Amino acid sequence: MYSTISKPFKIAVGFSLGIALVLFFLSYLNTREVVFLWLNKDLGSIADLFFNFISHLAEGWIWIPYFVLLFGWYKKDAIFILLNFLISTLLTQIPKNFIWEKVSRPMASNVPHEKIHTIKGVEMHFWNSFPSGHTATAFTLFLLTVYLFPKKSVLAIGLLYAIACGYSRIYLGQHFPLDVAGGIIVAIITLIISIFVRKKESHV
Repeated sequence: MYSTISKPFKIAVGFSLGIALVLFFLSYLNTREVVFLWLNKDLGSIADLFFNFISHLAEGWIWIPYFVLLFGWYKKDAIFILLNFLISTLLTQIPKNFIWEKVSRPMASNVPHEKIHTIKGVEMHFWNSFPSGHTATAFTLFLLTVYLFPKKSVLAIGLLYAIACGYSRIYLGQHFPLDVAGGIIVAIITLIISIFVRKKESHV
């Protein structure tokens, strides 16, 4: 089962990689601060509510209902799901806390605070910026779901979810686009490693 890589999954990885490369390229050409200010625009109260809400759907706790639903209801591979969670967590938290722990977020950078759009009540963070953990979680869930359910509808809905979650981190003033790109790359690497391990184990 899942011995071959489906076309929807390849498309999902392609879209994800494309988004990450565009963000990396733009940040390299224009600096991460400039690209951040391009995207961190006040889109109104409805956007404030929406992106604040969608950002919560990419926090670590989302793995619990995801696991319960896929393993309990759809009878999907529990070890494979947990492996993705573990790899994604390690690839995010080790760099954030031990390699690039002093990489600043927008509020601790040279971007003037009055130019940063923030939302009242949202706690702002200052360090441990790269890569974006929320983005890594959202794109890992997206790619994993498309891998397990290779359908066009899952691809479309999942991509919208992942993009919205990634953008929400910029909109809320918590991350640079460069951090979001890093989170996407974490997700892609997570799926590559977990699929490789799964296939190796199935041949043991």
